[in-house]
Amino acid sequence: MAISRERKEELIAYYGDLLGKSTGFVVTEYKGLTDAQLKIIRGKLRDVQGKYVITKNTLFMRALQEAGWPVPEQLLIGPTAVVVGGENFPTVAKTLLATVKDYEEILKIKGGVMAGSILTNAAQVETVSNLPSLDELRAQLAGLLVQPATGLVSVLNSAVAAVPQVLQAYVSKHEAA
Repeated sequence: MAISRERKEELIAYYGDLLGKSTGFVVTEYKGLTDAQLKIIRGKLRDVQGKYVITKNTLFMRALQEAGWPVPEQLLIGPTAVVVGGENFPTVAKTLLATVKDYEEILKIKGGVMAGSILTNAAQVETVSNLPSLDELRAQLAGLLVQPATGLVSVLNSAVAAVPQVLQAYVSKHEAA
């Protein structure tokens, strides 16, 4: 059944909106998944602010072009669904990889796009999934910022603690004289 021009424009706008809120996406082949399995996968991804969207390849490529994303034409062949990652793409990729293990025979990762780079296979997506999450990066940055302040406080505390000892030594020296 042919899609009307209005519906095509709606889909391109929808895909563009998803891409505008995302830092990356993974392309999967979903051939053979049941509705119940799709619902489970979507639920797991929703928990980490991801979305699993079955796409029309030509319209998705057009949305990518309009949004200024690289177009992985070699990945957008056949029955395709895209996992859009929101702001925390590595966590979404990690969740997808864990989910794929449950459906190895019918859900396959083709590749993806992150930070303007095309990921041409599942191994590259797995590498991205091993990156620290946004919260982990924030914690690491906070630790780096707090560490010098902690050192300064230690130096000041030891200097303050040494003052009474110096005064006691001074008093003891003058008492003896």
